[in-house]
Amino acid sequence: MKQVKSLVLAGLLAFAPTMAMNGPAFAQDNAAVAAPAAETVAAPADSAAPAATVAAPPRMKPTEGIGMPKPGEITLQEQFTSTGKSARWLHDVMLLPLITLISILVLVLMLYVMVRYRRSANPVPSKTSHNTFIEVIWTVVPVIILLVIAVPSIGLLADQYKPAPKDALTVKVTGYQWYWGYEYPDVGVPEFVSNMLTKEQATAGGEPFQLAVDNRLILPAGRPVKLIITAADVIHSFAVPSLWVKMDAVPGRLNEKSFTIEKPGVYYGQCSELCGARHGFMPIAIEALPPEQFDQWVLSQGGTLQNGTAAPDGPMGPQQGSSLPAPPSGDIGNNAL
Repeated sequence: MKQVKSLVLAGLLAFAPTMAMNGPAFAQDNAAVAAPAAETVAAPADSAAPAATVAAPPRMKPTEGIGMPKPGEITLQEQFTSTGKSARWLHDVMLLPLITLISILVLVLMLYVMVRYRRSANPVPSKTSHNTFIEVIWTVVPVIILLVIAVPSIGLLADQYKPAPKDALTVKVTGYQWYWGYEYPDVGVPEFVSNMLTKEQATAGGEPFQLAVDNRLILPAGRPVKLIITAADVIHSFAVPSLWVKMDAVPGRLNEKSFTIEKPGVYYGQCSELCGARHGFMPIAIEALPPEQFDQWVLSQGGTLQNGTAAPDGPMGPQQGSSLPAPPSGDIGNNAL
């Protein structure tokens, strides 16, 4: 009997504080404490209006054939960076003519030998073991050709890996399965993701399907840019052919690519490293804005310009102020497949 009384007493002592807190007196105290907080939250009727936010520039429309593949195109895309123009010149002006001439020369020599030294025309074969003049020619001429090709090639390689200048805009690019993420540490714009648009969305915006995205990578035209490229899961590859940009995104590594876009416009690319089931559905779209409009976009995202200018108020909202509907998260590739 004593044990039962002890248990009952222990229970009352345990629940007594809870019962007291739920009682009327405690409820009145809570209401008294909360009332001033509610008054503080309520804004005065004559308070000043909040500062106006910076509007993002309108979404740029792409130009047909610029920054994207052309129907029936068999050569390199038109280039809009200095390294891209050098590479296309090396390809179109030097490599193609040399390869064509060498191939024709070798074909002509083979046909000449086949005709001139056939069995019927040459019943007694020559026993010549060597010819010093010919050996000098076929040694010296290829060396000269290789040197002619090597000089601009080495220069192009050096330009492609030249470190970015100190005033370059740094953008971190992260590859995910299966979309891209962009972050601007220099100007305080946090990471946002870029997903492929559906066919209906791309057509409505006048953009090529499987290249158009909801949130483009916004960059300034005429300013040096430094991309820090990595991946969060598997190996991807960030490639934009018309800008001569291609760099692997490797988990645990930071790869750097610097360039300057010479002309405002929209430039498309794709992941160029097989990265899984939806590898073909993680395109890249870069929107190069004039410097003033790029600064306007940075401020609209709540960022701070590299000269220290900050936005008057918080971020505008959706990246670029785009009116495009957001694609279904993670379902675009499945729908496309």
